[in-house]
Amino acid sequence: MTGMKWNIGVVQMDCVVGETQPNIEKIRNFAELASKLGVDIAVFPECATTGYFLGSKLDELSEPPDGPTSQTLAEIAKANGLYMAVGAFTRRDNGIYNSQLLFAPDGRHLATYDKAHLFAGERELCQAGDRPCVVDTPIGKIGMTICYDLIFPDYIRHIVDMGADLIINSTNWITDTYQRETWGWSGQITQGLVSTRALENLTFVAMANRVGRENATPELEFTSFGYSCVAAPSGKVLASLPEGEGVAVARIDVSEEDFKRWTDIATYKEDRRPELVR
Repeated sequence: MTGMKWNIGVVQMDCVVGETQPNIEKIRNFAELASKLGVDIAVFPECATTGYFLGSKLDELSEPPDGPTSQTLAEIAKANGLYMAVGAFTRRDNGIYNSQLLFAPDGRHLATYDKAHLFAGERELCQAGDRPCVVDTPIGKIGMTICYDLIFPDYIRHIVDMGADLIINSTNWITDTYQRETWGWSGQITQGLVSTRALENLTFVAMANRVGRENATPELEFTSFGYSCVAAPSGKVLASLPEGEGVAVARIDVSEEDFKRWTDIATYKEDRRPELVR
């Protein structure tokens, strides 16, 4: 992590639900914008290629991790010289997975991560992933996560213990009228979650969320509430996009001296007492 200088871009976008091509074109446009902004790694939302609530179209729109959509995403990454992490439904071994695909600036498909923690009705549609994923790259070791994974501090800590310098999270945090008005569920809360995970693990966390609306059923509409952001190991929010589509960019420039000065104060990883919670 230390001594590195690179830019993280979190892409906040709406999706055309149930179609692939319009979303691919939007991803292409945002990748071009991210490249112009000097981004080294661009993180896109969960299920960015299709939208989330697909109903009967899930089988049709899910593809193998190396299928046509993946190949197009690889070409986009190469054309723009970016690392790109994109959420997509994938299909293999007679199962469907909520996945995050990672591509290198030369177009290589570096990894496919499958969401480990499935939420509510998602369990009836998808298989859960069974292995954490950390990818070693020239810009650092990237820990891959999707949405609900971020709720579980022990899982994120395990990924950091595997060596991750940066946690990326492709997500689609959603709310409805009840959640919003009764419980105050909002983008400010999930942005705080990103800050907390960064602070408690002394790592960078980059979360890319959707905006827009989707219907889970004809009667039930959800709103994706944005607040894509990047947080530093101190919990400081380095970049944020509360509303609308766009790219929020954070410059990572941490010297070994500055990082050591902070970790000399923030010794809580060493101060843990696991024997008290066994």
